[in-house]
Amino acid sequence: MNSELILALDALEKTKNIKKEIMFEALEAALITAYKKNFGPGYNCFADVNRETGDMRVYCTKTVVEEVNDDCTEITLEEAQKVNKRYQIGDLVDFEASPAKFGRIAAQTAKQIVVQKIREAERGNMYDEYQSKENDIMLGKVEKLDRKGVMVDLGTAEALLTESEQIPGEIYTPGKRIKVYVYEVKKTPKNVNLMVSRTHPGLVKKLFEQEVPEIADGTVVIKSIAREAGSRSKIAVFAENPNIDPVGSCVGQKGTRVASIVEELNDEKIDVVQYSDDIAEYISAALNPAKVLSVSVDEANKSALVTVPEFQLSLAIGKEGQNARLAARLTGWKIDIKSDGGALQ
Repeated sequence: MNSELILALDALEKTKNIKKEIMFEALEAALITAYKKNFGPGYNCFADVNRETGDMRVYCTKTVVEEVNDDCTEITLEEAQKVNKRYQIGDLVDFEASPAKFGRIAAQTAKQIVVQKIREAERGNMYDEYQSKENDIMLGKVEKLDRKGVMVDLGTAEALLTESEQIPGEIYTPGKRIKVYVYEVKKTPKNVNLMVSRTHPGLVKKLFEQEVPEIADGTVVIKSIAREAGSRSKIAVFAENPNIDPVGSCVGQKGTRVASIVEELNDEKIDVVQYSDDIAEYISAALNPAKVLSVSVDEANKSALVTVPEFQLSLAIGKEGQNARLAARLTGWKIDIKSDGGALQ
């Protein structure tokens, strides 16, 4: 029986990556709980499971006293000396209690605690595995769709892609492979929950890190991202080395790098613009594809008045104000736009 226990723990360690020491400690805790459930909570006891043989022992500790007031924790000198003549008043006596004498309820209690410890260890292992994936991209497979959202299989875990985190207009079919951004990993009493998104700006950032070696190695830095998922994103990039074109690095030859990201994001348009410490230059770049004639900045209110050619006013503002709105979010400045004819929007 005990050799079978060791073999079982070996198997758990290999198949579920649960260290044997955790299981030994779980068994000892289970034996103590089972004993107290069977014989009463007042006993002061401890358990020992031999790490080599699997032999299990439960001991109850009592103090040698002249007069017993508590049978659970005290013993007379006469009774103690029946165990060993050397015991004196004040000594602690350990009595062995065989687990084999425990009743069915006690055995069930021990089993439940061991199962609970296994689940806790599995949750701990899963949390450790996925915590490093927080703020990163994972490749998953669409498993099923229901009213709550899209269930995505990530290998050893599943994640729910809720409606609010789905790209508008994107179609999810079982078996389809998608990349999701893990924005939080939460450990609950019952499970490990991976909070994933397809709309988070972090998804755009990580996709560029995967596609653009210059971003991955730090040569080109992403300064800011503004996104309206499913429609348009703006990303500001910068390179310390003046010989490196950060925008060209991100776009790639004939637009190949940015094209693969656009495809992954369900044809979401992406504007890659050059970051500048000169706020006027930065705002001009952020309003791409419109051509800016001039930028007047108000440092105190962190606002800017931009002048564009009259025929490009609608382009600068964008459909339903999207281009101007994204430029303002990208730069962190309030932007008013007017045409060189005087029309202010």
